[in-house]
Amino acid sequence: MERIPARRARYGKLQAGLPETLVAALKAAGTHRLYSHQAEAINAVREGAHIVIATGTASGKTLCYNIPVLEAFLTDPRARALYLFPTKALARDQLRGLASLTRPLIPRPRMGAYDGDTPPKTRARLRAEAAILLTNPDMLHMGILPSHEQWATFLRHLRFVVLDEAHIYRGVFGSHVAAILRRLNRLCEHYGSQPQYIACSATIANPGEHVARLTGHSPVVIDRDGSPRAPKLFALWNPPLVDAEKQRRRSPYGEAAALFADMVRAGVRNITFTRARVVAELILNYARASLKRTDPHLLPRIAAYRAGYLAEQRREVERALFEGTLLGVTATSALEVGVDVGGLDATISVGYPGTIASLWQQAGRAGRRGASLAFLVGRDTPLDQYFMRHPRDLFRRPHEHALIDPDNRYVLLQHLPCAALEHPLTPRDEARFGRGFVPAMIELEEEGIVVYRPEADHWVYMGRSHPARQVNIRSVGRKPVVLLDERNNRQLEVMDASAAPLRVHPGAIYMHRGETYRVKSLDVAAGEARLVPTNVEYYTQPREIGHVQIRQSLRKQVFKRTTVFWGTVRVTRQVVAYRQVRHMTESRSREIALDLPPHSYQTMALWWDVPRAWQQAIRRRGWNFAGGLHAAQHAVMG
Repeated sequence: MERIPARRARYGKLQAGLPETLVAALKAAGTHRLYSHQAEAINAVREGAHIVIATGTASGKTLCYNIPVLEAFLTDPRARALYLFPTKALARDQLRGLASLTRPLIPRPRMGAYDGDTPPKTRARLRAEAAILLTNPDMLHMGILPSHEQWATFLRHLRFVVLDEAHIYRGVFGSHVAAILRRLNRLCEHYGSQPQYIACSATIANPGEHVARLTGHSPVVIDRDGSPRAPKLFALWNPPLVDAEKQRRRSPYGEAAALFADMVRAGVRNITFTRARVVAELILNYARASLKRTDPHLLPRIAAYRAGYLAEQRREVERALFEGTLLGVTATSALEVGVDVGGLDATISVGYPGTIASLWQQAGRAGRRGASLAFLVGRDTPLDQYFMRHPRDLFRRPHEHALIDPDNRYVLLQHLPCAALEHPLTPRDEARFGRGFVPAMIELEEEGIVVYRPEADHWVYMGRSHPARQVNIRSVGRKPVVLLDERNNRQLEVMDASAAPLRVHPGAIYMHRGETYRVKSLDVAAGEARLVPTNVEYYTQPREIGHVQIRQSLRKQVFKRTTVFWGTVRVTRQVVAYRQVRHMTESRSREIALDLPPHSYQTMALWWDVPRAWQQAIRRRGWNFAGGLHAAQHAVMG
């Protein structure tokens, strides 16, 4: 166990006072003094700096951007601010808090959420009147930048761009967001504005570098947290051995479900975090079975929360958790980011979530109003068991870097046509889009997607389709699959097509909000899976095979004993079979074969040569060569 001590608040002062109306609104919302990092952030923004606030969970980062934005609006009513959140749920949650703070300051029609759920009339009003617009990168990419003429007034007077949860924008998704923000920057320049960026991030190793690569602007880093912290007890829970010789342990899911149910019985409000959707549903079902035997009146007070649920289903859970109607929720990382779920007492992380940053983000969801408890339940994996044996290494380990590649060739090939349609590209845009700009433009010219006009010294878009509609910034872009209840055609949820063969292949057991279904059929091309209710004592586990074909090596680095390559590859994946896994015991059936088509896509990859001498040396020692390669892969990815 690790005891994390309480911390006293440290307060700061602004270099100049705030408008009296804003001071009154802050006091009415319960803010009488500013923490040191809040004052430091506001002072830096007033000096014209781009900033990133990288402080702990529940440290009051929201005020670091709301106060400068509201102060600017009170000084200049024409000022505009764009708030970007990684999810619709987070944007709407922040809108509720912002509305209560700004009610005396900004008329409600002058701010709002602009996303896929926004009605057409509201969209038109926000385009015409919004002073503060809350949206997500998808909507900025698809709905705002391509129709920027309708947003001319907003872009002309844009003073601030707020990036909340900036650490989420990593990997390929983050690289897409970086391209979208560069498109935004060039349109702002076209309309004569130069907005300041205010980014908020969980604790990561490189907040300044990360935000600079995201936005194209170097920020001032504010990372000295002045907020108070209640004490927290962090416990590692390793399921007991059931077979000492084989080192086989009790199911971590059963252990987590027992912890979850016991806390619900004791009135301890908690979230149990899992790495997979099926595990969130599985733990909910185990806990329901336990409570049904002893405390059936508590069954309505637990629920699951994850991606894939319909928007109204997720908001129902968020509201019930915030209001205290729910005592416990099993969730994926969808609840890891800062949707306000009220005062929680405890968290359970089922398995190491992959990064130290995610682990502390999950643990930080509890304890906002007092002492709290956090559990990490170890799974039967080498990394989890290492941390169970070396807890000091876990608690002393530094946070990871957030990595993106704004020069990613495939990302640029998708976004440069969008940029060219929005406003002709010129050679000066190389400074904005980086070293990948020129080769990407040559390739787009050869394909006839853009054409260079020498008299104007710019490129224009010549494609027939709307380029933004062809770009899916979160996945490989296939049509989503709708899950339907066979009995009444009721839509249960929506799933990305790339995940459908893994999760809803024929014969799969699928759990949804405490109910169990068997998949009757899957048609990825039609975007439909049909499910029937069932009652079984097992869940299913698919087996997928993959093949990577190297297409072209673009760069290489020669080392003493190996060579590392970077280039284009073609990845083929296919789900070929599944097993039935018994509840609680985790015993597995024989494999059941599947006949599903493979799915292929082209992407960028890093690979390296493994000398034959290494293979022979490892096998002579009796070590697992394939397992070692897999571990090396994760080390490189981490």
